[in-house]
Amino acid sequence: MDLNAMIQTLKRNPRFDAMGMIASHLGIVRGHSLKGGQVSAIEVAFDPGVIERIVNETKAMDGIVDVLVEVNPGRLSVGDEVMAVAVGGDTREHVFPALEQTVNRIKAEGSRKREIFKE
Repeated sequence: MDLNAMIQTLKRNPRFDAMGMIASHLGIVRGHSLKGGQVSAIEVAFDPGVIERIVNETKAMDGIVDVLVEVNPGRLSVGDEVMAVAVGGDTREHVFPALEQTVNRIKAEGSRKREIFKE
């Protein structure tokens, strides 16, 4: 995943002149579970159709120009990149909530994750 490349793609959007900011998220595998315990890896799967729907719904939000998502399915080790999201829009009042909503919805609706704990 290359957030820089994603940002450059957003800058090539024909509606780039309507963007006043770009916000991004880069999720990585943590070494400790929020439920407790030391994690050695995760297994994660994504539903491309659900992600596409979420992206399209986010693009329809006020002030949002474009949304890009990259995911890394499979077995991932601590420190590996899981998901990158970049949102371009007019103001932070629109872009930050759109970014947070997109990430949260993909995690809740478009992905499945299993943590693998160290023994």
